[in-house]
Amino acid sequence: MVIASDVVPVRGSEFSVLLRRVREANLLDRRLRYYGWKSALTAAAFVAGWVAFFVIGDSWWTLLVAAFLALVFSQIAFLGHDAGHKQIFAGRKANYLYGLIAGNLAIGLSIGWWTSNHARHHAHPNTEGMDPDAMGVLAFSGERARTGKGWRRFIFRYQGWLFFPLLLLEGGSLHWKSIVAVFRWPIANRVWEGALLAAHFVGLLSAAFLVLSPGKALVFIAVQQGLFGLYMGSTFAPNHKGMEVLPEGDNTDFLRRQVLTSRNVRGSFLVDLAMGGLNYQIEHHLFPSMPRANLRHAQPIVASFCDEIGVPYCETSLFESYRQALTHLDEVGRHAK
Repeated sequence: MVIASDVVPVRGSEFSVLLRRVREANLLDRRLRYYGWKSALTAAAFVAGWVAFFVIGDSWWTLLVAAFLALVFSQIAFLGHDAGHKQIFAGRKANYLYGLIAGNLAIGLSIGWWTSNHARHHAHPNTEGMDPDAMGVLAFSGERARTGKGWRRFIFRYQGWLFFPLLLLEGGSLHWKSIVAVFRWPIANRVWEGALLAAHFVGLLSAAFLVLSPGKALVFIAVQQGLFGLYMGSTFAPNHKGMEVLPEGDNTDFLRRQVLTSRNVRGSFLVDLAMGGLNYQIEHHLFPSMPRANLRHAQPIVASFCDEIGVPYCETSLFESYRQALTHLDEVGRHAK
């Protein structure tokens, strides 16, 4: 299996020129201090959320804790994402162990499944029949929308309107895919992956039903998981939806394939924090192993280089990115008859 971060472009390519500039700026160097304090603050927020849950006890006020934990789960997911791309440590094993703790144990997502699935997306972004994100419940092209039948056709037809409501189910979908992968996918360390996933779910359900009445427990889990999925999906929505969709078997070169299918969201400290650095989607796709903290420094280098070689570089505001993405989904959905 080819991992996107392991792709080595041919010598003398345009990408190799850009890669040299990025390396000369030391932007591929590890940022252990950054990830140290980032991990510590996120872990503290995780612990604080659960302490508040137990202190508040059997009360509807725990729904505020559910919302807070949804945000914290998403921040942990961003760290797991970075570990999966080998952004944190130089070695594969250390990143994998970090991913097991952050993904499987803390939030109930299999790092083995996610890394394998996400690598396919990076290798073939927005490519029909090859990018798993372009083959999900939504249609990215009119050709795919026309193939929808039954309930799938209904979703395709109204996907622009259903997008955010569907995201409320995304957390449950990620958990289910993780569980299925442990049993059916050829992932490494299956026993450890499964044991840590089980520990997460047993811990979550035990806490909810031991502290809360059954009704409150179910609502707590629904709110926490629903908002977790909504937050995660909202951070991924601006990245590729509404950008160029490539046909299966497309042979566009690496640099153009990554840039033309990705959209950046103009950053600020709050945008960078809220989106886990994924607002620098173009830079992330070009250099998946680049530490998150370095992406904003790479952005002007990449934008300038794209201007030099005449490759369109898309960057918008956050709300404009949603407008473009939802408009595209609605236009594509009109092909579903």
